[in-house]
Amino acid sequence: MNIRTKYKVALATSLVAMLSFTACDDDNDLSDQSIITAKTDTQTTQFDEWLRVNYIDTYNIDFKYRYADVESDMDYYTVPAPYDESVIMAHLLKYLCLEAYDEVAGIEFTRTYFPKMIFLIGEFEYRNNGSMILGTAEGGKKILLTGLNYLSANLDNIDILNEWYFKTIHHEFTHILNQTKEFSTEFKLISGADYVGDLCFDQPYGSIYLSRGFITAYSQTEAIEDFAEMLSTYVCNSPEQWDAWFNEIDKLEYIDEEAKKAAKSKLSQKLAIVRSYMKESWDIDIDELRASINLRQKNVTEGKIKLTDLTINN
Repeated sequence: MNIRTKYKVALATSLVAMLSFTACDDDNDLSDQSIITAKTDTQTTQFDEWLRVNYIDTYNIDFKYRYADVESDMDYYTVPAPYDESVIMAHLLKYLCLEAYDEVAGIEFTRTYFPKMIFLIGEFEYRNNGSMILGTAEGGKKILLTGLNYLSANLDNIDILNEWYFKTIHHEFTHILNQTKEFSTEFKLISGADYVGDLCFDQPYGSIYLSRGFITAYSQTEAIEDFAEMLSTYVCNSPEQWDAWFNEIDKLEYIDEEAKKAAKSKLSQKLAIVRSYMKESWDIDIDELRASINLRQKNVTEGKIKLTDLTINN
């Protein structure tokens, strides 16, 4: 499942090749020494040892930061994730996601259900409709995270960190949970025929989603994305922000009072089903999960968490 945003990033990449030529002998003999060399980085680093202890030994998760084309989507131009950014992401994912689920559901839950591979790439995957793919989940086994090039520049902005990375992780993990235990079909009936697929970011849908009973523009794609957006958006944002979205609906001038009431009712019904599903299927209180994640986010933005320390604690 893919999650996309309406952000656009214009990239200009130039490649300059400098070649020098020397005169050849009359017989045009060519040297058998290639000017192109290949290097494969297989040396174990301190980061690899840290990952072994904190990801493989603890969660049985393979955190892949070295580029592997077989793990990439050949339909997009992709680049490796920078080493330093990968170190930061490994710490953030562990602290903001894995340990948050440990706290509210127990480490055995996280070990059992969290995907067994995290694969990083440096750039976002851009689509020809102006959107970009932030992450994908494949069969409950792997999460791809894109855009690592921009991580450290936004460590003080939790909204961007959530929108580009961590809401994506919670969104994709929700898909995995849904693949294991399906959510109620009642959820799909709340917005019924209102889903618009790939038109979700086009106007007017890209701007009027709240008035239609959706928490994000991407929620309008289909019911399974709506469910994952509801949960991931809820746990990554504060109670005050959630209330602000409901208040925003009250201030909309292009719909009448009846439509405002209907929009808020749809959001409330969806949240109630999400809350019930997580409690009944996984024994997770989404308010406890949100409180844990919100506190952890605050600690990150205030610089209280060491994001580059590779010390291994025995």
